[in-house]
Amino acid sequence: MKKTYYTKGTCSNKIDIDIEDGVIKSARFYGGCPGNLQGIAQLVAGMDAKKAKDILSGIKCGNKSTSCPDQLAKAIEMALE
Repeated sequence: MKKTYYTKGTCSNKIDIDIEDGVIKSARFYGGCPGNLQGIAQLVAGMDAKKAKDILSGIKCGNKSTSCPDQLAKAIEMALE
């Protein structure tokens, strides 16, 4: 199931995520730091979605209360609902 999540508080502005049978098939960030976000997307592809959510949840970027990985965790949570 492919879903779009609109991020809050980060340089990226949205994430497309595709999860099938509890496994992340793909993730794509729009905006933000291209190299870092492509790397994160590649790392989570094929990963159990709940495990990825647990690993990424709560990561902060500098003084911000969130980060692109934390927003990906929120996107995963939304997609799993």
